[in-house]
Amino acid sequence: APKSAIATVVMGLVFGAAFKLSMKAIVMPLLGSPAINQAYHYLAGNHAALPGMLIVVIFGAGFGEELVFRGFLFERLGKLFGSGVGAKAAIVFFTSLGFGLLHYPVQGLPGAEQATIVGLVFGTFFAIRRRIFGLMVAHAAFDVTAVLIIYWDLESYVARLVFN
Repeated sequence: APKSAIATVVMGLVFGAAFKLSMKAIVMPLLGSPAINQAYHYLAGNHAALPGMLIVVIFGAGFGEELVFRGFLFERLGKLFGSGVGAKAAIVFFTSLGFGLLHYPVQGLPGAEQATIVGLVFGTFFAIRRRIFGLMVAHAAFDVTAVLIIYWDLESYVARLVFN
């Protein structure tokens, strides 16, 4: 259990939102990704779709994906590879690659690239700290930030904040 659940939630929310904004404004433009995520652009101004999508990204993606990729797979692959630094690096690599590939069918290469980077960052945090709750909150905040950027039709603006 986290030492302070409130501090963990606050840090997860801040980190997740800041991480999404930096991915959208800095990393993805450097990778040549389009400013608009076409797979989810239907959410722009779509009042009817917003509540359902928020539920999906908070519970399915944020909490569910972390349980699978950082929780279950880390534990299972740890039994296979061991617990050394090299083993942990391999586990971070393979779970991140799988996480990226999971996002490819719907979001294409840009979504897979972003998910792989997110997997590398979250996986590294998990490999070092072995705590999942803060990552669940950060992942949910990352995805909620993404949904709100799309909903408020700010994707192009955020994507061009640094590299106009």
